[in-house]
Amino acid sequence: MQRRSIEVVEDAEALARAAAERLVACATRASERVGICLTGGSSPQRLYQLLGTAPYRERLPWERIHWFMGDDRFVPLADDRSNMGIAMRAFLDASAPRENIHPIDVGAGTPDAAAQRYQDMLERSYGASRLDAARPLFDLVLMGLGPDGHTASLFPGDAALAETTRWAVGVEEAKLAPFVPRVTLTIPTLASTREMLFLVTDGDKRDVLTRVLNGADLPAARVRADGDLVWLLTRAAAPEQRDAS
Repeated sequence: MQRRSIEVVEDAEALARAAAERLVACATRASERVGICLTGGSSPQRLYQLLGTAPYRERLPWERIHWFMGDDRFVPLADDRSNMGIAMRAFLDASAPRENIHPIDVGAGTPDAAAQRYQDMLERSYGASRLDAARPLFDLVLMGLGPDGHTASLFPGDAALAETTRWAVGVEEAKLAPFVPRVTLTIPTLASTREMLFLVTDGDKRDVLTRVLNGADLPAARVRADGDLVWLLTRAAAPEQRDAS
């Protein structure tokens, strides 16, 4: 059963350090292979910088961690808009074995074709074509929150929100900038994790965050986790009534 908790920290720097500690704890808890699913946007960028520097870099078992992406823009890795490209340049390239980094293949031709290739890769990694809640695909999934309540590239009103069989889908039309096609994991795939960690730093997201936490029909409120679901918030972003975590 999903367990939801809310943690409020003082500012964006404290949030990045708290997230880094959680990620290190997750990666070192397991004695075998570790799967971490990253997120894009502005909220994780300081976290990614920290993971590339001491002391966090030295504490991670790089050879055992496999890095995935919850969604990405359909652009080459060298493009500044690529979520995985940003993470690679920030910390992965310097420390992670290249074979442990799993970007979405934009060379597939179309977002749907890339989504199918990513699903095929995830199934091979998992060793099955059906997800089992007792055996999560990921150890940690990082998530962000958009100003319209979207998360990953699951936008309000999209058919992808109701997807129950595919692990990843193409998104031909993004509802927010940058207006490029995307590939996103679906809700059941994102849910297959021991821990899901939402990172929200911006004070201008307080209103939409309040709606999400109160159960409004928004993508971020629909997302679930088979394990723990943690909202890590700055004080500026936290709803008034939840300032005391």
